[in-house]
Amino acid sequence: MTSLFEHTNKNLVKELGGKDLKPIQNPQSANKFCLLSLLRQKRRILSQFWKQPDVPVDCILTDILEPSSSVPEPVVTGKFLFSDKMVQTEAAEVDVTAGLEVSASGKASQSYECSLEVQSVTISPRDWEDLQERKVLDQEPPFRKECRTRGDNLYVVTEVVQLINTTVLQDSSSVKGTGKLSIPWSFYVKSTGDRSGLKVRQRTLTLPQGTVMAYKRKQLVFQENGRAILLISHDDKRKTFPEDEFLCCAVSLPRPQFQGKLQELQMSPEAIDLCGHRESQFSPLNTRTDFKSLQNEVSREMEAVAELPRDIRDALFHTILAKLKDQGALQDFTDMLDGNIWIHTGSFLSEMQENSRNVWLESRHIIYLLEALLVLSDIQHELLAWSMEKRILPQQQELVKSILEPNFLHPCNNPFTLDPKLLASLEEEGLAITFGLLQECGLSVAPDNPKGTWDLEAKEPLSTLYGSLLMLQQLAES
Repeated sequence: MTSLFEHTNKNLVKELGGKDLKPIQNPQSANKFCLLSLLRQKRRILSQFWKQPDVPVDCILTDILEPSSSVPEPVVTGKFLFSDKMVQTEAAEVDVTAGLEVSASGKASQSYECSLEVQSVTISPRDWEDLQERKVLDQEPPFRKECRTRGDNLYVVTEVVQLINTTVLQDSSSVKGTGKLSIPWSFYVKSTGDRSGLKVRQRTLTLPQGTVMAYKRKQLVFQENGRAILLISHDDKRKTFPEDEFLCCAVSLPRPQFQGKLQELQMSPEAIDLCGHRESQFSPLNTRTDFKSLQNEVSREMEAVAELPRDIRDALFHTILAKLKDQGALQDFTDMLDGNIWIHTGSFLSEMQENSRNVWLESRHIIYLLEALLVLSDIQHELLAWSMEKRILPQQQELVKSILEPNFLHPCNNPFTLDPKLLASLEEEGLAITFGLLQECGLSVAPDNPKGTWDLEAKEPLSTLYGSLLMLQQLAES
């Protein structure tokens, strides 16, 4: 089951409507998305099937502008009361999904309920005009230089949906029965009991007043040699930094590995820039692409990773495993490798031979995996960590493939049934972990309910999960 915070936010955003409204995933980073906060997003990504998340840079718009006597005043544009309640009860007699024998009987129940009072806060049009008229400071902060070097886009938060009052989110789950019984909905509420008995689990999360639940943002575009800004709506064709300014920085950096990369990508549907980044010519989830295109893309990256020496693959596998449960550490690791990879080799390679390090510098394909992992949720990171430890990645990727392949180009809801043979290859705990991954992608499936409905919104997260599973398995083979 999705975390309390994520589950609540996704439902809240659906009710409020508007494709530009983005839910916050982690309560720990919620207030980093406050009004006027600056966010960065990678523009040059290695996949045509998923986008990178917005990353706060711990800075607000006015921090990079020249001082002014006028101060932007927040404007409350609306107040809303949102309530959500769910009760689920099931009898557990026979595991018909995986075809496994069970000796258990009883009932499991789960309930969730929340009531939120939220308000939308923005900046008046007059204040926006004033902000755009102000010049950018001459001294460039480090984060902007890093974003310019990588070719990232910068955005500013223009509107937030925040809590009016302190709010408590809670859910509960219980299981009562004889034999060995487990709650099928999630590994996190999994509870087993031998013989007979009752087990109850309750979770609560208290959110303080003012917690940001969702946000809207606009892109920053620098003009006049970076001294002026223009706020625009989201447009993938625009760039935050002028091309001539970016290239000026790029050509000054050492480029020892470019010749091989240019030859490698000559026949691929991708372009390479002067900093060695590969940029897909297709927009993410282009409707003209099919599942075979996804397979080919992932296979190309897997082949490159397979050519790395075994010691490097092993080091990467354990480094990623250690960082999976920490989104911030995973993001920092990706940034370190992606910015100036020929300068920063990573602490995990410090004890390796120089020739091994050079091989790593020649291959940036592992960043493809890191970009995919950063798209997944915090809960999926934890579930993947368990999957890596339990060595069930191959079974999971086959199950995800069985959903994606027949439905990839399907434009609307389409019923499907999971293959019992694929489920039978996973033991009880593996089933709970795997279904947790699928549920986080937006599919309403469970070990005791193999039937689901294809949702077009699940296409991108499922594609990301599929690519992550294959790449992690490639590393795990070392």
